[in-house]
Amino acid sequence: MEIAAGLEAHGITDRTAARFRHRDVFGLAEELYARTPRGDAPDDVPVRPPAGTRAVRGFGYALLPGALALGAAAAGMPGAGPLAALLTAAALVWPGRNAGGRLPYAAHLLAAAAVGWAVHRHGPALGAALALAVAPGHLAAALYAARARRRLAGSRALEDFAAGARPLLAGILLLFTAAATGAAAVTAAAPGTAVPLAVLLFLTRLLLRHGAHRTPVAAALALALVPDPAAVLAAAAGLLVHAFLALSRASAHARHRPHRHQGETA
Repeated sequence: MEIAAGLEAHGITDRTAARFRHRDVFGLAEELYARTPRGDAPDDVPVRPPAGTRAVRGFGYALLPGALALGAAAAGMPGAGPLAALLTAAALVWPGRNAGGRLPYAAHLLAAAAVGWAVHRHGPALGAALALAVAPGHLAAALYAARARRRLAGSRALEDFAAGARPLLAGILLLFTAAATGAAAVTAAAPGTAVPLAVLLFLTRLLLRHGAHRTPVAAALALALVPDPAAVLAAAAGLLVHAFLALSRASAHARHRPHRHQGETA
């Protein structure tokens, strides 16, 4: 599966594989795997914590922004809004920085600016709603990654994987949208403002975590800075189109994504 995803990332299609007398990229990947010499595993490989421990710890970290933001708001802290904006933006950096392209922190800085500007305009309730949506966003992203990997393991062609990956993304997005709506209701934030911005940040998280190119992400976040009620909605819609294209590729779900050269797209 990893080899097939790497071949796809470098432009190898099922048609290309047919020139090498294979039905699809997966068949070509099997031959490459069989031909690759493999030695013994090195003794100095670091031992990672069990998956269950990492999942519990990750979810605990995801709960912190919402808990701290709600606590600051309940205590009447003067800087509750900026604190919530800072915690929400920091949560985007924490899952990993795997996106390609120049200026690795540009997307994160633009996300922080978009959240901070929105909270400044609409009040601390919006910041609390976004911070509270971090935890369900973490769960939704983890569920999406696991289901996509399972889908990749059961696919026999790149088109087959893409056909199943798109409705999976749509379902996860609907699940998160419902959670973001609930977060807005809990914090008394305007759902018409909080939900589109939360969806924009969730898509940003998914794309950065799965190695998509930063340029479309940065462009969408920059659009969200425009002081117009429709700007965030347009930014989220545009990034959604990009997400359906980028995340339907098998290479986006490889555990070890191949390095892309400068100028290549995700």
